[in-house]
Order: sequence, then C-alpha cells, then structure tokens
Amino acid sequence: MIIKSNIITDIEIKSKEDLIKLQPLMEAGGMKINKSQIARELGIDRRTVDKYLKGFKKSTSRKRTNCLTDFYDIIEDLLNNSTGQIFYYKSFLWQYLKDNYGYQGSYVNFCLYLKKYSEFDSYFKKRKPSNVKDITIRFETDKGKQAQLDWKEKITFKLKDGNEVIVNVFVLLLSYSRFRVYRLSLSKTQDILFNFLDDAFEVFGGVPKEILTDNMSNVMDEARTKKSSGKINNRFKQFADDYGFEVKPCIAYSPKTKGKVESQMKILDEIRAYNGTLDYDELIKLVEKINNRVNGKVVKGTGRIPVMYFEKEKAHLSPLPRKEIRKPYQINTSRVKVNSSCMVNYKNNQYSVPPEYVDKHVLTQVYDNHLHIYYNTKLIAVHPISEKRLNYLPSHYVEIAKISHAFKEDDIYQKAKENLKLLGRNM
Repeated sequence: MIIKSNIITDIEIKSKEDLIKLQPLMEAGGMKINKSQIARELGIDRRTVDKYLKGFKKSTSRKRTNCLTDFYDIIEDLLNNSTGQIFYYKSFLWQYLKDNYGYQGSYVNFCLYLKKYSEFDSYFKKRKPSNVKDITIRFETDKGKQAQLDWKEKITFKLKDGNEVIVNVFVLLLSYSRFRVYRLSLSKTQDILFNFLDDAFEVFGGVPKEILTDNMSNVMDEARTKKSSGKINNRFKQFADDYGFEVKPCIAYSPKTKGKVESQMKILDEIRAYNGTLDYDELIKLVEKINNRVNGKVVKGTGRIPVMYFEKEKAHLSPLPRKEIRKPYQINTSRVKVNSSCMVNYKNNQYSVPPEYVDKHVLTQVYDNHLHIYYNTKLIAVHPISEKRLNYLPSHYVEIAKISHAFKEDDIYQKAKENLKLLGRNM
C-alpha cells in the first residue's frame, strides 16, 4: 500500500499558536526544540511554549457562570403559587429581581439560564393568543394630533395587611411619541376620569386635537358600531368642548383601532408581581415608577424613546384652557382635623367618621356628589353631599354612643334610632 504523505517544506513561527507546526518534526525526526530561545523570541513564558508544543488550543467560547445560581431559592419562592405574586412574563421577574434583590445580569442571559430550569421555564409557558392570525395595518399620527385613552380595569390586588382591593389604572398615551400618563384609582367614575384627563393634560403641557377611546359608559351613551356613529355622553361632550379636543370613539369590539395603547397595557400586569407586599400608597408609587420607566425605554415598534420624542410633540399640542374652566373638573384634596364629636367640616356642615380618628388629621375629596374621607390612603367614610348641618352615618353614631356611654347598653340601638330621627336622618 502506497500512502502519500504531506511534506512540510517550510515552517514559519510567528505566534504561540504556530508552535503546533513543530510537533510532526518532533515526533518523526526526533527534532530537539530550544524552548527557552523560542520563548524569548515570542515574548512568552517557557512553560507556555511547552504547553502549545503539546497541542494546547485556546477555547474560542467564553466560559460563563450560571447567573441564576445565587437567586434560585428567591425565584422558587416568588413563583410559588402560595405567595399570591404573579409574574406573567419573564421580563417582570427579571425587573423584580433587579429592583428588589440587586440582580445585575442582562435580560438575555437571564432568559437563557431560566430555560435550564424546567420548573421555572414551565411557569411562563402560555397558549398562543387567539388573534395571532388577525391581519392588522400600521398607521402613525402626526405630532400633537391624537391621544389614546384606556383603563386597565379591575385588577385584584392583595395589600400587605391582607386586605384585597380592586384597582384600575387610567392610561392616556400620545400617539406620536408614545409618551403616556398612568393614574391609579379604586373606581373609574366620570368625575375621576375628568380629573385624570385634566391631570394628564397638565403633565403634557397641552391638549391633543383628538382623543381616541373605546365605548366606555363614561364617554358614550350609545356605542359606535359599523352601522352607527354612536352617541357621546352630553357631560363628556361638554368636557371635550371646554378643553378643545374632538372625541373619536372606536367601533365596538375593535380594540386594535387604538392598538398603540392596547399593546402597552400588558406592561401594567407587573403590578401583580407585588401582590401582598405593598400598601395602597406604595402601590401608587409603583405605578408611577413603571410609568417613568416605560417613558424612558425604546418602543419596539417605532425605535423611539417616548420621553425624547415627547419634547418634539408637546410644542404641537393645543394650550390648556383657563383655570376657571378647569377647576370644576378637578378633584381637590383638603386636610382637616376630626373634632371631639367625631365630625369633619365641609362647607359649614359636619360629617361623621369612626370615633378612633378623633383629633387626627384626615383627607377629604369631593366627587360623584359624595364626600370621601381618607386617613392616609384608607377610605374611612363616604357621605352624600347634604344641606343638613349634622350628617351621621348610623354605624358611626352607634360606635360613638357606645364609647361615650350616653345610653344603657340594652337601649343603645333604639336610642340611636330616635336621636338620628330627631337629627333628620333615619337609621
């Protein structure tokens, strides 16, 4: 058998990686190598020469350490269904670890290593949305022309004291820059909507030419359909006229018409990651933090950073109306002290609160024709606005009577009824 061999005709050593070329000569011909001389000429250590002569090759791939190892127990606790915290997306978990546990790894690496743990990866597996095959068309609007209005509704949130609240997040998004304003509330009545819109316009420094909205009852008396233009609520129409914008309702059951704001709503699901860990005031601050973060991040669909493009857009907004026009739509907060009769004053009339708040300062707000009384952020009483001098809630009056020992224990409810009747309030 004749085998053709490769003949080495020249050898040029320019770097340590070339030293492997000497190996055949060493093996076949017993060639002796002056390793010290080679080390001096290449400017490397003699041991390095020996290593490369024996066939060492530097790895082309970087050795990575698992960036989740130190956070495994934390992630396991967070994703445990018993905690009540919900992470709909991996990005929410990554952000939560960054904000609360000092995690510093990149999001890409985080997702990469998360897949290595089947118990974590399976947590995030979801079914594809039913509308994946829907055909949509992109459209853009000019600076200052349009804002899109929506609510993230009925989010059940467990406060850290164990109580559950149903919260709603108002969202107004400028269509050109994607700059947005979030506001949190326990209800979404028309008065609250007016107050939030006024507040958002103040943040914007002006008013867009039109507002695109769905057929929410606070805006539309009759929904817009493919066959009907619908009917705008008279009070909302007056608000729009006062602020100088046009109302543009979407066709019912066509949320993609206002896709710019719809596509951003999932961001607010991050709230659920904090179930059981915050009080209401801290929840408001979390929504504010999310708001500022998303306004400073690149929007995938446009490649724009909202806060930067907002600077270009706000000059094209219409000016805010006069203060006298805006004032009726604003919800003002007043700080008052509870007197020894467990009452607070509002427009020369008095309204009751539970007796444990005597001598404490509370906050009052008037909207929906009711006086809302808060201690810190806890709602402690709601009264209809009245012309009566004294306004007691029956439960408050009974509590006050018990503490003051005004009546015998056996007669307390009957006496309370009689006294309230005399005060002009039936129990």
